[in-house]
Amino acid sequence: MESLMKIIRRNPAAWAMFGVCMFMLLTSDAAFAGAKGDVDWGKLVQKLLGGLALFLFGLDMMTDSMKKVAGDKMRDVLAKMTTNRFAGVTTGAIVTSVVQSSSVTTVLVVGFVTAGLMNLSQSIGVIFGANIGTTITAQIVAFKVTKYALWMVFSGFMISIMAKDDKLKNWGLTLLGLGLVFYGMSVMSSAMKPMRSYEPFLDLMKSMENPVMGVLVAAAFTGIVQSSSATTSLVIVMASQGFVTLPAGIALAFGANVGTCVTALLACMGKSREAVQAAVVHLLFNVFGVLIWVGFIDQLGDFVVSFSPVATDLVGTAKLSAEVPRQIANAHTVFNVVNTIIAIPFVNQFAALVNKLVPIKEGGEASKAQAAYHHKYLDEGMLTTAPLALSMARREASRMGEVVEDMLKDIPAGLYKGDVDHMSKIRDKDDQVDILYGEISKYLARIGQENLSEESADEAMAAMTTITELENIGDIIETHLYHLSEVCAARQVKLDDEAIVTLTGFQEMVVKAFHSALVAYEHDRPDAAKLVLKLEDDIVDGMDKLVLERHQQLLSGGKVSGKDMAIFTFQSDILENYKRIYLHSKRIAKLVLHQEGSSALVAV
Repeated sequence: MESLMKIIRRNPAAWAMFGVCMFMLLTSDAAFAGAKGDVDWGKLVQKLLGGLALFLFGLDMMTDSMKKVAGDKMRDVLAKMTTNRFAGVTTGAIVTSVVQSSSVTTVLVVGFVTAGLMNLSQSIGVIFGANIGTTITAQIVAFKVTKYALWMVFSGFMISIMAKDDKLKNWGLTLLGLGLVFYGMSVMSSAMKPMRSYEPFLDLMKSMENPVMGVLVAAAFTGIVQSSSATTSLVIVMASQGFVTLPAGIALAFGANVGTCVTALLACMGKSREAVQAAVVHLLFNVFGVLIWVGFIDQLGDFVVSFSPVATDLVGTAKLSAEVPRQIANAHTVFNVVNTIIAIPFVNQFAALVNKLVPIKEGGEASKAQAAYHHKYLDEGMLTTAPLALSMARREASRMGEVVEDMLKDIPAGLYKGDVDHMSKIRDKDDQVDILYGEISKYLARIGQENLSEESADEAMAAMTTITELENIGDIIETHLYHLSEVCAARQVKLDDEAIVTLTGFQEMVVKAFHSALVAYEHDRPDAAKLVLKLEDDIVDGMDKLVLERHQQLLSGGKVSGKDMAIFTFQSDILENYKRIYLHSKRIAKLVLHQEGSSALVAV
């Protein structure tokens, strides 16, 4: 039940719709007791709104659960979608057919573009494919499976409350959501039956045969409910009652394609201009597609009739009810597939047009420097899809690690010579590390508010541990090693060439271990993690051995001068801090090898 409440809280529109339906359920008989005419408007409105609420709520539940079930696989698919435009189309179609929402896919694309993980041209193919994937919903709805709806609801509910495995529980919620979708359709279909003899409504449905009217009505409705699947499904429900002719159904399906762009446009508000460009691509593709086809609705109808099932034993309204739902679904599919085939060779031209409509404004050096101090990959639009959000957190953690690695590599040039100014520049980079640590921590906390699977919870914990280790390393450099450079300058400690070579050798091994730990974490590379552990003897034992030998040499020489003791202490302190940096790196590597309180990490 917790999962159900989270879905409701995350979708206020669904909650409001349920409130309206409950109000209608309790008050309809009294409110409409005096209604005149053959149509019982109280029951009709009650069932129509209730059915729509069940449909939208079930669709949202199904989408949410499928994202959790397919989250890791979806992440892998999305990671490969930038290879070429055809791979992008395939990826968009697959992901959308899984989550049953082109809006969700487009919002994810907006997030990837915002994070800089794909450019505009790469995102266009995915958006094209998303429109193909969303036709799967209409095809499923066109099959008359509503008689199994309550069995789906019951089975899904029992699985969701009895399953101990998170994945199986989410499969149960998916089935429950699908059952609610079909049951909502059944309720709406039942509600519409009395309208078969209501002339004003029949006249209204006839007006939908006007392409402009049909497109505008469907676009407006889809923009309100933010689901083209809801609109096309409702159209098919009305077609199954004989209210909608094929031309009207096609026009309404066209409008649904335009209206679904509203979600992507809302998602890009406040985001980068690159994200706005991706949303504009979605809008232009659908609008251009409708403009191309709107004059050929009759021809498209004739084409789909030629290969759609025919009810030869029926006549009149019964024949219309049996044939048109499948024909509308097929027209919807043909429309999106053909549009994609036509548009795919012109991806670059699409990108050029969008760049003119929404040009990218280059910021100055100051704005670029400020942007570098803040997160690049964390996107709020992905928080409801934990595996994808964790991917973004992992990438941001890796970016944080790259800053720390730059600090590590730059240490010898300042520390060994007491160059405080150089060490100050290194120390200043820790400000970026601290900012990223805070932003990633808050992002992970928000992911943790979701109902995470055990695997995702472990990965979130691993990410938090990793950024904590990175922040600790940054603090060592900022505080302790910077202080040692001040000591070196104040006491005029001078290292001979041999000492510098020895310290640099250990520093390079520590950098190698740190880099390997970072690679191991970002890409789930056990071999890189094992390399970190193998370096322990050379780094830790080697440092301890060197300090012991130097100490013995110092004591064996008789009286120890203050200068010699200062050099020895300076070297020993440097090595001790290098050792601490290695041990923090080792903890990151042990996370990947499942030796540090975390389960398997999933590759980005």
